[in-house]
Order: sequence, then structure tokens, then C-alpha cells
Amino acid sequence: MKQHYELLVIGAGPAGLAAATDAARLGVDVALVDEQKFPGGQIYRNVSRARGQLINYLGKDYMRGKQLVVEFLQSAADYIDNASLWYLDDRLEAGLLIDGASRFISCDQMILASGAQERPMPLPGWHKPGVMTAGAGQILLKSAAVVPQGKLVLAGSGPLLLLLAAQYLRAGVAIEAIVDTTPASRLIGALPGLPRALGAIDYLLKGLSYMHAIRKARIPVYKHVDDLRAEGDERLEAVCFSVGRGNAASEMRIAADTLMLHQGVIPNTRLPLAAGCDLAWDQQQQSWKVSRDDWGQSSVDQVMVAGDCGGIVGARAAELQGRLCALQVACKLNKLDQDQRDRAATPISKFLNRHLAIRPFIDALYAPAPAYQLPADDTLVCRCEEISAGEIRAAARLGCVGPNQAKAFTRCGMGPCQGCLCGSTVATLIADETGAAIEDVGYFKVRPPLKPITLGELSSS
Repeated sequence: MKQHYELLVIGAGPAGLAAATDAARLGVDVALVDEQKFPGGQIYRNVSRARGQLINYLGKDYMRGKQLVVEFLQSAADYIDNASLWYLDDRLEAGLLIDGASRFISCDQMILASGAQERPMPLPGWHKPGVMTAGAGQILLKSAAVVPQGKLVLAGSGPLLLLLAAQYLRAGVAIEAIVDTTPASRLIGALPGLPRALGAIDYLLKGLSYMHAIRKARIPVYKHVDDLRAEGDERLEAVCFSVGRGNAASEMRIAADTLMLHQGVIPNTRLPLAAGCDLAWDQQQQSWKVSRDDWGQSSVDQVMVAGDCGGIVGARAAELQGRLCALQVACKLNKLDQDQRDRAATPISKFLNRHLAIRPFIDALYAPAPAYQLPADDTLVCRCEEISAGEIRAAARLGCVGPNQAKAFTRCGMGPCQGCLCGSTVATLIADETGAAIEDVGYFKVRPPLKPITLGELSSS
């Protein structure tokens, strides 16, 4: 590892791998930094080591990542793995924690490709042992071939929930039920996006194949449910919810050892914020995204943004955005001229538009249900500091106009996750309570350390 590079790429998912590989091929002195031991990010986690039945469980889309990893490892790019990025500023100086010691590295240009995170889904009992996210379930499957034991319930909405169900079925995991919180009105709202989505019909066919596998396995699927909650004394014992409307509604209780929740994903904007990038509110995806142009250029001249950390686009589109970022950086560093850049970008942009065609339909169909954005007062919102939704609403009534004021009043967002798991919920609660637009409420400020670091590790720099 050198102390300075022409280009530093943060994140070894599809966007980061493609960006680093192409930049190195174009003659850029580049290093790829990632906190995992092996490249692949979350979507292609552990793909270079996947063997045997695990490949069959995870499917061919997952194995596409292997080609990206091989091409990257064969490139001239440096790979700084197992490195936790705990510091980043608008001067593009990055602090990395490697083998218990802090190291600083700088660059002329930076591509942020830190991916997405699961949208919080606060509901009664979501903090109990036995309740986890669907993404965490996928990580266990990919990294260690670990699957849940006992009675499993999948709940929430979004394509990942269907994908995980299909993968678990291939792995022989018994699923007690799938509890779908998608409101019935969502399909009608999504229909205007369907004609464009047909341009990426392979995505639709994939979703239908997951649904077919679920029906074939005769897994009970409860649709349009309300009042979802996890019940139990010391740990999860049952998943409860209501089905139907008005007088026709019925209460359901399913015994469960594990509940996996999912309500879509949102951009992980912490690094763009630390680098000083402007954000904009995406009404369709109900999340903040980075303001960037078609090349991935952010509001900070030296910072490009690729993939889901700038706005949710999916793995294939993220890869293509990474390639466009690499072309733009190479042009800025005079490794190729604008005509060469544009000629190389034309087919990439064409494929990118095709993969983005599915987004309006998916975003409208799986928009988060209001009940899990605006939880009841007694529901925990900040699990680190054990702050309830009612306490956030009370802080808003006392005059808190945004998450940072609420942090000072309640300590919400001061825990180990630093607001990652509660930030979007806190902002939504404050906006609802005060009547302000979410754009005016804002988000938690990001301050170093971005990841926990001891004084001993810090002094070793």
C-alpha cells in the first residue's frame, strides 16, 4: 500500500470492482479499498470461494460476480482488503484501520462505491433475539453456508425477500410462512411503470420464477397484512399480524424461532456525506441519494459515486455505473481524451438504460408501507440507545426540527451504529410530527470515526 494514488475506489462490490479494473486498464494508478477479506461486496460476498452446492443454492446471478473478481485480481490495481475506513474528509484523506493499526492514504480522485443498506423496519419486538434482517440471512448463507434452524418466517416486502426464499428452498430450508406487508394499492400505482419494465423482462421473469418456486413448495403466503409484530418473552416465540380489512380482518399467530425482516434497501450515504457530497431526496425510492450526473460526478469535483450508494439501481446497473466512472476519471487524469471516453461510454450507457428500465416499476410496487415508517409510540426506533418512536415524537413537539437536534435531546443515533439503523425512521417521524417536508428535516451529520476505533489503534497511525 502506497501513501498516495491517482485514484482510490472505496468498496469492492460490482461498482467498485468494475471501476477499479477499468481504471487500471486505462493506465490509472488505482487502489481498491474494502473492509471484507475477499472482494465481492454484499451482493457477491465470498463469491471467489463459493464451492459445490452453495453455488446451486445462490444461483447464476450470484456467480456473475466471480468473473468481476477474477478480472479485478488480474488487473494492475492494488487491493487493500480487510481495511475498515474510519475517517474520510473533503480533502480526500482516508483513514484505514488495518491489522489493528491506523494508516492514512490520499488520492487525486475518488470513486465511492459503498453500496446500500437495508431500510429499517421498526415494529413491536424487532429487537428480540431470533429477529434479524433478510440481508443478514443472505450474508450467513454466502459467507459460511449457514441456514436458520427451526421454524422460519420471512416478512416484509421487496425482491430480496423472494430471492432469499428461493435460495433457502434450494438449500432445503423449511419456511413456515411468507408474510407480505406490501399494501394492496401498490400494484395499481406501479402499473404505469410496467411498459418500460418490459424492456428488462428478464428481471420480471426472474421474479415470477421465485414466486413459482414458493407456490410449488406450498409455502403459506399472507398478503397485504397489517399490525405485524414479533412476540415472545426472552426471545422470539411467534409472529403475529392481521389479515383482511374491517370486520373481515382476522388475527394470525405463527409459531417461529427465526423471523427475517426486509423492507427494501436504501443508499448507504455515510461516505458521500463525509466527503462533502450534496444529497437530494428521491420521492420514488423514499430515500436520500447523491446528486450526480450521468458519469457519476458528485458535487465535489474530485469525488465520483457509483452504484447503490448514490441511488438504488441494482447489481448489473451498479457495475455499468462503475465503468462510466472509470472512463470519466481516466479522462480527467488525461489518460484518454473526451472523444475516446464518449465512444467507449456509448455501449455502456445503452446497457445501463436497459437495466434501469425496471426501477420505476419496482420502486413503486415495493415502496415502504407507512406503518413501518411511522411506528407506534412504544416501538423501539434506536435499538442502540433504546429510544422509542414516542420519545422522538416528544422531542419534535419540544422543538427538534431534525435528527441532529433529536440526537442532543434523546441520544438517538449516538450508539455503535451511529444512526445507520434509525436515521431514516427518525427523520420520517420528525417530518410527520412537525408537518415539515422530509427535505427540510434532513439527516444525521456524519463525523469520524465512521467505524469504532480504539485509542491504541488511533495512536498507531
